[in-house]
Amino acid sequence: MAELTALESLIEMGFPRGRAEKALALTGNQGIEAAMDWLMEHEDDPDVDEPLPTPLGHVLGREPTSSEQGGPEGPGSPAEEGKLVLSEEERQEQTKRMLELVAQKQREREEREEREALERERQRRRQGQELSAARQRLQEDEMRRAAEERRKEKAEELAARQRVREKIERDKAERAKKYGGSVSSQPSAPTEPGSVPSSPSQEPPSKREYDQCRIQVRLPDGTSLTQTFRAREQLAAVRLYVELHRGEEPGGDQDPVQLLSGFPRRAFSEADMERPLQELGLVPSAVLIVAKKCPS
Repeated sequence: MAELTALESLIEMGFPRGRAEKALALTGNQGIEAAMDWLMEHEDDPDVDEPLPTPLGHVLGREPTSSEQGGPEGPGSPAEEGKLVLSEEERQEQTKRMLELVAQKQREREEREEREALERERQRRRQGQELSAARQRLQEDEMRRAAEERRKEKAEELAARQRVREKIERDKAERAKKYGGSVSSQPSAPTEPGSVPSSPSQEPPSKREYDQCRIQVRLPDGTSLTQTFRAREQLAAVRLYVELHRGEEPGGDQDPVQLLSGFPRRAFSEADMERPLQELGLVPSAVLIVAKKCPS
């Protein structure tokens, strides 16, 4: 009859002797199952194959006493009598059970690792969804800010137009006060040399009335300004718009501008500045040219 110890059983199951001895020692020799549990849990430890520290008796050069070893274990001792003597068939059956236990432990470990992997994947997806939601909120905030900027720009543009109209009204009032009456009662200035009188063909057709007029003004430096005015606004509004937007010129004050029509060629006088755009034949659209006005 062959005697099968726990150490031999673990070795037959494929565990290295050093690991088997270490597992049995660290589990207090509580049996094969406890040793197998320790081996399965510490299989990937970097120091799993390191031997246990040498007992104090060996370090000092003496053998441990029988009391330090837990009592005599020679032939006839209680520990020796407690060992089971198994037949070959019983030994194979025990090895089979141990292998089944090892397989079960491995399956449990694989299932645990699979659950952990699934949990990590769920966390990764949840983090991705949170990141996507944060990115979408950021885009929405940027769109709201852009819309607010556009609203502010539009409001500023409307305010600028209102200031231009108010300045035109103030200029009209100052001119009326200066000449002692209505501006429209001033005598018409003589037509400058080289100017072409307005032809009847420039008058807007009576069968259709336009409310707005689109004016393009070409500046002396080659650039142009385009703005929409009311058909009943005076030409002075166009001149004021040009003076406000043509930019500063080096040398301080800017010279007054004179407006010319493109075709037919015509120089607008100060009297024309008080006439509506509709009356001057500039409706629904016209191209004007700015020339520097020579000082008198």
